[in-house]
Amino acid sequence: MLHCRETPNFTRKGFQGRAEQLPAPAATRPVSVHRKRMSHYPAASYLTGAYEPRQFCTDAGAEVAFAGRSNAGKSSAINAIVNRRGFARTSKSPGRTQLVNFFTLRPEQRLVDLPGYGFARVTRAMQDHWRALLGSYFESRRSLAGLFVIVDIRRGLGDYDAQMLGWAATLNCPAHVLLTKADKLKRGAAAATLLTVRKELGPTAGVQLFSATKSLGVDEAREALERMLVQHGTPTSGADAG
Repeated sequence: MLHCRETPNFTRKGFQGRAEQLPAPAATRPVSVHRKRMSHYPAASYLTGAYEPRQFCTDAGAEVAFAGRSNAGKSSAINAIVNRRGFARTSKSPGRTQLVNFFTLRPEQRLVDLPGYGFARVTRAMQDHWRALLGSYFESRRSLAGLFVIVDIRRGLGDYDAQMLGWAATLNCPAHVLLTKADKLKRGAAAATLLTVRKELGPTAGVQLFSATKSLGVDEAREALERMLVQHGTPTSGADAG
């Protein structure tokens, strides 16, 4: 039976629905990533979606959480890293998913897709519910091995992104920032934004450029995911780390 340890609710404001994004047009989809190569996680699959803390997966092994503003490209980033199209659902309407979604990568290794925050059009009651749900998740999960924060490079770091990174630092949890949609900027502008964010965050988090549609930075992101899982003391033998 799925369960977790109950903890006080998280009260930070601003969290809203799960980040989702319309798939890229057919001409620009990274077919080679999702179809011509085998997934780096052939055993990966959906486990469960938790609407309440008691529905969280058993708190054992290691898991890496993905968080980000609605429509920052979180679902597309997860699909590219796992190397499986449609692994994390994408849609035209950001913020529609209301759950903490757990996926297995390997035995005792999980990826967790957290509800997004930002502009999702939901009721105040649902916003309050999501804040409490995320608070319980971060307060309770001993298996949390790392946090990815997904940031649209055209927007830069927002207040809620910074709060998520601060929360990770408080927990002594490794963090990694993906500056997504880097293909939307010219190379010089993308490089300048990367340098600015790296200077702003210093050693508190890794930062990289990323584009799911152009397969930019996918291997680097996957390596960061693997490092988090390994440092948490979970074996990764028997699968290619990328």
